[in-house]
Amino acid sequence: MAFTPSKDHKRREREQKKMDKRLAREEAKSEKLAADRAAEDAAEEEAIKQVAIDAKAKEEADFEAELEAEARGEGAS
Repeated sequence: MAFTPSKDHKRREREQKKMDKRLAREEAKSEKLAADRAAEDAAEEEAIKQVAIDAKAKEEADFEAELEAEARGEGAS
């Protein structure tokens, strides 16, 4: 006589499959959130670097303008 799984066994298998699918969905969701956070952090870090670069460029431009103004002032005197 062939072995046939009981109804209870089949029910447990169905429930286990459902649980596995649910866990897989939750894991995928958490991985997506982690990836989104990492992307946001990288973008924020890049923005901070750009602000620092812009500030340095402005400082250098102001310094050059001051030097030019002093050179004009001394040349006119």
